[in-house]
Amino acid sequence: MERLLVLVRHGQSEWNLKNLFTGWKDPGLTERGVKEAHAAGKALKELGLSFDIAFTSALSRAQRTLSIMLDELGQGDLETIRDQALNERDYGDLTGLNKDDAREKWGEEQVHVWRRSFDVPPPGGESLKNTAERVLPYFEAEILPRVLKGERVLVSAHGNSLRALIMQLEGLSGEEIVKRELATGSPIIYRLDGAGGIVSKQDLAS
Repeated sequence: MERLLVLVRHGQSEWNLKNLFTGWKDPGLTERGVKEAHAAGKALKELGLSFDIAFTSALSRAQRTLSIMLDELGQGDLETIRDQALNERDYGDLTGLNKDDAREKWGEEQVHVWRRSFDVPPPGGESLKNTAERVLPYFEAEILPRVLKGERVLVSAHGNSLRALIMQLEGLSGEEIVKRELATGSPIIYRLDGAGGIVSKQDLAS
Protein backbone atom coordinates (compact mmCIF):
# COMPACT_ATOMS: atom_id res chain seq x y z
CA MET A 1 0.00 0.00 0.00
CA GLU A 2 1.37 3.41 -0.98
CA ARG A 3 0.72 5.98 1.73
CA LEU A 4 1.92 9.04 -0.18
CA LEU A 5 1.74 12.61 1.12
CA VAL A 6 3.26 15.46 -0.90
CA LEU A 7 3.45 18.96 0.59
CA VAL A 8 4.14 22.00 -1.61
CA ARG A 9 4.47 25.62 -0.58
CA HIS A 10 2.88 27.86 -3.22
CA GLY A 11 5.08 29.51 -5.85
CA GLN A 12 6.47 32.98 -5.23
CA SER A 13 3.69 35.54 -4.75
CA GLU A 14 3.70 39.23 -5.61
CA TRP A 15 3.98 40.08 -1.92
CA ASN A 16 6.84 37.60 -1.38
CA LEU A 17 8.67 39.52 -4.09
CA LYS A 18 7.96 42.85 -2.40
CA ASN A 19 9.08 41.50 1.01
CA LEU A 20 5.64 42.11 2.56
CA PHE A 21 3.92 40.21 5.36
CA THR A 22 1.13 38.43 3.48
CA GLY A 23 -0.87 36.25 5.85
CA TRP A 24 -4.53 35.98 4.80
CA LYS A 25 -4.28 38.64 2.08
CA ASP A 26 -4.63 37.23 -1.41
CA PRO A 27 -1.98 38.43 -3.89
CA GLY A 28 -1.38 36.40 -7.03
CA LEU A 29 1.70 34.54 -8.17
CA THR A 30 4.59 36.31 -9.85
CA GLU A 31 5.92 35.09 -13.20
CA ARG A 32 8.60 33.25 -11.26
CA GLY A 33 5.92 31.71 -9.01
CA VAL A 34 4.06 30.39 -12.06
CA LYS A 35 7.30 28.87 -13.38
CA GLU A 36 7.97 27.28 -9.97
CA ALA A 37 4.51 25.68 -10.01
CA HIS A 38 5.04 24.31 -13.54
CA ALA A 39 8.45 22.96 -12.50
CA ALA A 40 6.96 21.30 -9.40
CA GLY A 41 4.31 19.55 -11.47
CA LYS A 42 6.88 18.39 -14.01
CA ALA A 43 9.17 17.09 -11.25
CA LEU A 44 6.36 15.04 -9.71
CA LYS A 45 5.41 13.67 -13.13
CA GLU A 46 9.03 12.68 -13.86
CA LEU A 47 8.98 10.69 -10.61
CA GLY A 48 5.94 8.83 -11.90
CA LEU A 49 3.64 10.20 -9.21
CA SER A 50 -0.09 10.70 -9.50
CA PHE A 51 -2.72 11.54 -6.90
CA ASP A 52 -6.14 10.48 -5.67
CA ILE A 53 -7.10 13.76 -4.00
CA ALA A 54 -5.69 17.24 -3.38
CA PHE A 55 -6.11 19.75 -0.57
CA THR A 56 -5.39 23.47 -0.61
CA SER A 57 -6.17 26.63 1.33
CA ALA A 58 -8.81 29.30 0.68
CA LEU A 59 -6.12 31.58 -0.81
CA SER A 60 -5.59 31.93 -4.54
CA ARG A 61 -1.78 31.67 -4.56
CA ALA A 62 -1.96 28.13 -3.17
CA GLN A 63 -4.95 27.23 -5.36
CA ARG A 64 -3.27 28.43 -8.56
CA THR A 65 -0.03 26.62 -7.70
CA LEU A 66 -2.05 23.44 -7.25
CA SER A 67 -3.98 23.95 -10.48
CA ILE A 68 -0.77 24.41 -12.50
CA MET A 69 0.82 21.33 -10.92
CA LEU A 70 -2.24 19.20 -11.64
CA ASP A 71 -2.30 20.36 -15.27
CA GLU A 72 1.35 19.30 -15.60
CA LEU A 73 0.43 15.93 -14.10
CA GLY A 74 -2.48 15.51 -16.51
CA GLN A 75 -4.85 15.52 -13.53
CA GLY A 76 -6.60 18.86 -13.99
CA ASP A 77 -9.93 17.34 -12.95
CA LEU A 78 -8.67 15.80 -9.70
CA GLU A 79 -11.00 16.13 -6.70
CA THR A 80 -9.75 19.13 -4.72
CA ILE A 81 -10.82 20.23 -1.26
CA ARG A 82 -10.25 23.87 -0.28
CA ASP A 83 -10.33 24.92 3.36
CA GLN A 84 -9.17 28.00 5.25
CA ALA A 85 -7.81 25.70 7.96
CA LEU A 86 -4.79 25.41 5.62
CA ASN A 87 -4.41 29.18 5.21
CA GLU A 88 -1.16 30.96 5.96
CA ARG A 89 -0.52 32.27 9.45
CA ASP A 90 -2.46 35.48 10.10
CA TYR A 91 0.08 38.25 10.63
CA GLY A 92 -2.45 40.66 12.16
CA ASP A 93 -1.19 44.24 12.28
CA LEU A 94 1.92 43.29 10.30
CA THR A 95 -0.12 42.24 7.27
CA GLY A 96 0.77 44.26 4.18
CA LEU A 97 3.81 45.88 5.78
CA ASN A 98 7.25 45.70 4.28
CA LYS A 99 9.43 43.68 6.64
CA ASP A 100 12.04 46.44 6.73
CA ASP A 101 9.38 49.05 7.58
CA ALA A 102 8.09 46.81 10.36
CA ARG A 103 11.61 46.60 11.80
CA GLU A 104 11.83 50.38 11.70
CA LYS A 105 8.49 50.74 13.52
CA TRP A 106 8.85 48.07 16.21
CA GLY A 107 12.60 47.36 16.23
CA GLU A 108 14.52 44.49 14.68
CA GLU A 109 14.50 42.36 17.83
CA GLN A 110 10.71 42.56 18.32
CA VAL A 111 9.95 41.74 14.67
CA HIS A 112 12.39 38.83 14.83
CA VAL A 113 10.53 37.50 17.90
CA TRP A 114 7.18 37.73 16.08
CA ARG A 115 8.54 36.03 12.98
CA ARG A 116 10.73 33.37 14.53
CA SER A 117 9.36 32.48 17.95
CA PHE A 118 6.93 29.58 18.18
CA ASP A 119 4.33 31.02 20.53
CA VAL A 120 4.54 34.85 20.47
CA PRO A 121 1.91 36.30 18.10
CA PRO A 122 2.18 39.70 16.43
CA PRO A 123 -0.51 42.22 17.46
CA GLY A 124 -3.90 40.97 16.27
CA GLY A 125 -2.38 37.90 14.61
CA GLU A 126 -1.38 34.28 15.09
CA SER A 127 1.81 32.71 16.37
CA LEU A 128 3.02 29.52 14.70
CA LYS A 129 1.57 27.71 17.75
CA ASN A 130 -1.84 29.27 17.03
CA THR A 131 -1.51 28.31 13.37
CA ALA A 132 -0.72 24.71 14.34
CA GLU A 133 -3.78 24.66 16.62
CA ARG A 134 -5.87 25.49 13.54
CA VAL A 135 -4.07 23.32 10.98
CA LEU A 136 -3.39 20.09 12.89
CA PRO A 137 -6.97 19.14 13.88
CA TYR A 138 -7.94 19.54 10.21
CA PHE A 139 -4.95 17.48 9.08
CA GLU A 140 -5.71 14.72 11.57
CA ALA A 141 -9.43 14.63 10.75
CA GLU A 142 -9.44 15.15 6.97
CA ILE A 143 -6.03 14.51 5.39
CA LEU A 144 -4.08 11.93 7.40
CA PRO A 145 -6.87 9.29 7.43
CA ARG A 146 -6.92 9.32 3.62
CA VAL A 147 -3.15 8.85 3.46
CA LEU A 148 -3.27 6.01 5.97
CA LYS A 149 -5.90 4.13 3.97
CA GLY A 150 -3.62 4.25 0.92
CA GLU A 151 -4.73 7.35 -0.96
CA ARG A 152 -2.06 9.48 -2.63
CA VAL A 153 -2.56 13.00 -1.31
CA LEU A 154 -1.19 16.33 -2.60
CA VAL A 155 -1.34 19.43 -0.36
CA SER A 156 -0.63 22.93 -1.73
CA ALA A 157 -0.49 25.45 1.09
CA HIS A 158 1.78 28.01 2.79
CA GLY A 159 5.06 28.28 4.63
CA ASN A 160 3.60 28.31 8.12
CA SER A 161 0.61 26.02 7.65
CA LEU A 162 3.04 23.47 6.17
CA ARG A 163 5.52 24.02 9.02
CA ALA A 164 2.73 22.94 11.39
CA LEU A 165 2.23 19.72 9.41
CA ILE A 166 5.96 19.04 9.17
CA MET A 167 6.37 19.61 12.91
CA GLN A 168 3.76 16.91 13.54
CA LEU A 169 5.02 14.48 10.90
CA GLU A 170 8.69 14.75 11.86
CA GLY A 171 8.17 15.05 15.62
CA LEU A 172 9.93 18.42 15.83
CA SER A 173 9.80 20.90 18.70
CA GLY A 174 8.48 24.43 18.28
CA GLU A 175 12.05 25.73 18.46
CA GLU A 176 13.16 23.34 15.71
CA ILE A 177 10.32 24.03 13.29
CA VAL A 178 10.66 27.83 13.33
CA LYS A 179 14.18 27.38 11.89
CA ARG A 180 12.95 25.23 8.98
CA GLU A 181 12.95 27.13 5.69
CA LEU A 182 10.55 25.97 2.98
CA ALA A 183 11.36 26.89 -0.61
CA THR A 184 8.48 28.19 -2.74
CA GLY A 185 7.13 25.75 -5.30
CA SER A 186 9.26 22.84 -4.13
CA PRO A 187 7.58 19.50 -3.27
CA ILE A 188 8.41 17.47 -0.16
CA ILE A 189 7.47 13.82 -0.65
CA TYR A 190 6.64 11.64 2.34
CA ARG A 191 5.80 7.95 2.40
CA LEU A 192 4.22 6.86 5.66
CA ASP A 193 3.67 3.60 7.50
CA GLY A 194 0.31 2.45 8.84
CA ALA A 195 0.77 4.41 12.05
CA GLY A 196 1.66 7.68 10.29
CA GLY A 197 5.41 7.35 10.83
CA ILE A 198 7.77 8.40 8.05
CA VAL A 199 9.14 5.57 5.93
CA SER A 200 10.93 7.93 3.52
CA LYS A 201 11.22 11.64 2.82
CA GLN A 202 12.42 13.34 -0.35
CA ASP A 203 12.75 17.13 -0.45
CA LEU A 204 13.05 18.24 -4.07
CA ALA A 205 14.60 21.54 -2.96
CA SER A 206 17.72 19.82 -1.67
